[in-house]
Amino acid sequence: MNTPQPTERPALRAALAIKGAHAARRRTQFVAVLARQLDAIAPGTVRVHTAPTMHHGRQTRAVVLYSAAGVLAATREQRSAAYGLLGRAFPDADWSRARTYDAATGVLAVDEPIAPAELGLDTAPEARQ
Repeated sequence: MNTPQPTERPALRAALAIKGAHAARRRTQFVAVLARQLDAIAPGTVRVHTAPTMHHGRQTRAVVLYSAAGVLAATREQRSAAYGLLGRAFPDADWSRARTYDAATGVLAVDEPIAPAELGLDTAPEARQ
């Protein structure tokens, strides 16, 4: 015989919703703190681009800071501080690939260069169709 039994489903869903809201709030605060710190390093910074490079046979890193108007004229110390900040904020990121951090959204994305299709540099036959 089926007898209805009370379940804890609504309470569980409410607890999960509260946990999700707390996680979103922490994420928003994290993004805001990083944006303020980047602005303190180089005023006006809205985006940071990093790329691995080689210089005289030594592995180095190119760091470019962007404002809303374009590339910022940043000093070596400012670029180094911004890269150090991102390295501490995202310790699990693979920094051997080019990355771009957007201070408004908090997204750290892989930034691979892409050639225009008109150049015909893509050798995959299915890409040329």
